This record gives sequence, C-alpha cells and structure tokens, in this order.
Amino acid sequence: MANVYPFRSLRYAPNKVPLEKVVTQPYDKISKDMQERYYALHPNNIIRIVLGKTGPEDSATNNVYTRAAAYLKEWRASGILEQIAEPAFFAYFQRFAVPGTTEIRTRKGFVGLGRLEDYANKVVFPHERTLTGPKKDRLELLRHTRTHFEQIFMLYEDPVRKIDGLLDEISVRVPDIQLDDEYGVQHTMWSIADPQSATLIQREMADKKLIIADGHHRYETGLAYRNETDGQQGSNRLPMTFFNMSSPGLTILPTHRVVSNLPGFDSRTLLERAAAFFDPGKGDLTIEVFVDGKSSFIHLKSSLDLGQLMPDLSPRQRGLDVVVLHRLI
Repeated sequence: MANVYPFRSLRYAPNKVPLEKVVTQPYDKISKDMQERYYALHPNNIIRIVLGKTGPEDSATNNVYTRAAAYLKEWRASGILEQIAEPAFFAYFQRFAVPGTTEIRTRKGFVGLGRLEDYANKVVFPHERTLTGPKKDRLELLRHTRTHFEQIFMLYEDPVRKIDGLLDEISVRVPDIQLDDEYGVQHTMWSIADPQSATLIQREMADKKLIIADGHHRYETGLAYRNETDGQQGSNRLPMTFFNMSSPGLTILPTHRVVSNLPGFDSRTLLERAAAFFDPGKGDLTIEVFVDGKSSFIHLKSSLDLGQLMPDLSPRQRGLDVVVLHRLI
C-alpha cells in the first residue's frame, strides 16, 4: 500500500534569510501581480525557481528553467539553502479561520516522501483530469533542477488516528518554523527525526490508500520523470503532505462555479430544464442558482435514479453535489 519515508530536506538557512520574505503560495495559485510582489520581497525568494519570469530574449540556453537551475546551484553553494543532517518527517499544522465565520481550525498533517504509484495499482487515487501544458512546464523544471520544490496534498483515512496523536505530542515542542502567510494562515512545522516516531508513521501508513487532494499535475510529472529516467535512485519518490480524513481540522467548503458570457442564456429556461431532475426549494442535495442578483434553490428529486443517469460512476461519486452539478446542470 502506501510507502512513506523520512528525508533530508533542503531548507532556507534561518540565519541567512528572513523566511517570511522568501516563501510563496503554491505555483499554480500565483497570479502575475503576486509574482511581481514575491520578486520584490527578497532576491532569494523561491518565486525565481518555481515560477520565474519569462523574457523576450529567452532562448534554449537562457530561460526560466536554466535560470531556476542556476539559482538553485548558487543558493546551495552560498549556504542560502542547506540540507538537514538526518532524514526526518515533519509535523505540519495550518491554523486558519473558516471563510465566512469566526471559527478557527487547525489542519494537522505530516510531510514525508511518498513512493510514486501508477494509478492502476489502486494505491493512489486521482480525482481531476490534467492538462498537457502544466505537466510539460513542471517536467522541464524538474529536468533542469532535479529537485521537487512543493509537496503533493494527500489524504488518507485512519479513524484510530495514531499518527494524529503523535503529531499532537510533538506540537508541544518549540517549532522549527512558524510564520503567517498573506491570507492570515499560520504555518507551523516540527522535525520528526527519532527512529521510533518514524517507524510508527511508516507502520501506520503501510495499509493506507491515498487520494490526491491537490497536485495532480505535479504527481503525473513525477511519474513521467520516473519513467524517462528508468527509475534512477530517488526518482520514484515525491515529497507529500499527508492529512487524515478523520481529523477534525480537515475542512471541505462548498463548491461554487461562476459562468459568464453564455450566448442566449436565460435563467428561466435554465430552471425549467432543471425541473426534469430537480424540485424547487431545499432538500437533501441542494444547489443554489444565483443569476442577476436573484437566488433560487433547487434540490434533487427523491425519485431520481442516479445509477441510470450515471452508470459509469460509483454510488459514492453519484452522491457528491459537485458531480450532480457537473453532470445534470
């Protein structure tokens, strides 16, 4: 099943750079304005590696990927980036306010290497379709730097929560890293280097299956790189952050879809056609339609046979509101 490993991570040397000025959001969340802001924050900001600027004079020998590799080499040589002495897992907590409320929650997980698995092995499960462009981009960065700079967001299920208990024990220590990002999320990390804790994590994860919550393009990039390098040492493992689906801090927010500029769109026609599958008002599976400043609620007809409408999906998949939204509306 899931094979996980401690590792000797690269990190910013705390005595060399202010950490809050060199970290960024995940690369695929970074807008042009954010890219400019990160560039201006600090000359060693990781933006120069994970999402560098392109230029009119870029060539096969001077481009975002070659520059990323050069920055990495330079920062390692100068001690800006250092490799930790012993392999370790890392407890990782995210403290955040639930949007639209005053409630504060903490999502608790751990970072480690995870063995790459083909989807056919039924150990790692995707839920998104991927695009060629982003995978090509990430693969070029990986080819040039031979380094992974971000983790895959993985989910596993463990109602017993033994690893969660270990993470809580470790969290009473002084953290190795703690900072707040621009969205007010507090990120805290502790190293887990002792062999007993590492063994517990590996043992508890050994029978688990994994769901990719975020990072499908990077995961499939890892598979492609592993295959093209004939599984050379290290290429079959990726940095991953693992969160327990049974942990109370894991939060799933409502799914919203914004659609604009549809030729010939009419809200009344939409609701009339939706009547084949939905009744007005709120029910067990409710969807809100918001058009021209007016809100309408519709809910799935109880007499509807979703198995007949979506025979290619499992009963659990058919019961997801986002699946109903995409398939029926």
